[in-house]
Amino acid sequence: MRDRFFKSLNRIVIKIGSGVISTDSGLDGDRIDVLSADIGALLRSGYEITLVSSGAISAGKGDLNIQGRPQSIPLKQAAAAIGQSRLMRYYKRAFHEQGFKVGQILLTRDDLTDRKRYLNARNTVRTLLDYKILPIINENDTVAVEEIRFGDNDNLSSMVTALVEAQLLIILSDVDGLFDRDPRHHPEARRIPVVEKVGSQIEAMAGDTGSQVGTGGMITKLQAAKRAALYGVGTVIVNGRTPHILNRLFQGEDLGTLFLPAAEKMSARKHWIAFTKKPRGKLFLDDGAVAAIVNHGKSLLPSGIRSVEGRFGRGDAVSLCDLNGREIARGVTDYDLGEVMRIMGKKSSTIKDILGYKYHEDVVHRDNMVVESSPLKKDEGSNGSNRNASTRS
Repeated sequence: MRDRFFKSLNRIVIKIGSGVISTDSGLDGDRIDVLSADIGALLRSGYEITLVSSGAISAGKGDLNIQGRPQSIPLKQAAAAIGQSRLMRYYKRAFHEQGFKVGQILLTRDDLTDRKRYLNARNTVRTLLDYKILPIINENDTVAVEEIRFGDNDNLSSMVTALVEAQLLIILSDVDGLFDRDPRHHPEARRIPVVEKVGSQIEAMAGDTGSQVGTGGMITKLQAAKRAALYGVGTVIVNGRTPHILNRLFQGEDLGTLFLPAAEKMSARKHWIAFTKKPRGKLFLDDGAVAAIVNHGKSLLPSGIRSVEGRFGRGDAVSLCDLNGREIARGVTDYDLGEVMRIMGKKSSTIKDILGYKYHEDVVHRDNMVVESSPLKKDEGSNGSNRNASTRS
């Protein structure tokens, strides 16, 4: 299975965790050299690679006399400001020895939430790849605050996988893959070679397996694999501390855990709505609206909205919830908060009379909506009013 899976690949995202290239005192230059040599070999074999690398905070914290991980955002920002150039200097030197140039891209979630900036980021990465320059992406920790953070680079790597339209996500961690229990506390724990689908049973195996220098544990890696799978991309979690792990992986060795892609993939835009565009508010729907969306693939009309929460503008993502607060879908709204508050519970035919204008009959069109209970459902046409998502990207 693995041989067949890897032979069909061309474009890859590799995520390197802080726990792989960092020590308590800073960066591990020797390990960066080994990984760069392995990645260089893959590049020479014709693979297109985008690197998502943690390590900036670890590289800079020593100058601030910080032990462990900085606990406050200002300290993280200061450490990242010191360490980001140091991290890139390591990579630039290591890949220069392999005969390759690198380019740095620093992102916040806002850069990928805004559709125009998202497409600009995609164009930047594609241009670097076209010119055979290795893109190295990291979160812009120097300016990111809680509201615009990705949360961890596992999450970022799954978004980058969709951004660059990769065919495989490799997460280099400090563990040997997913185990049925935490191997640090249970020597008898068994590695799971292949996962067909990340469900609640698989997530329960993750436990609390974070490192002292990274932000993400195994659960964030499973979430990244799940998101990549819904885009039709497989994920491999392997131990980046193992010498020449990438070479061995591509030679077909049974290493780490392979998460298979979903049989049916989301469209790129719906994946962006579901996992990249952060919701700015909630719309609470009556039972009829919930049934129409979940069971019949309908758009959300104002008549089905009972209450609202948050602050959102036209074009923002919102969570669509039932009256108990359970999210049943996520979508992009055609009306802002003030407008929704005025038209909710009303028929679409009255929108123009109430507002003095009307954008559309619906508040959230099904082309711009991802249903939580059936995330693998194929996109459907609009039956007449075909406002395709691509016309408003």
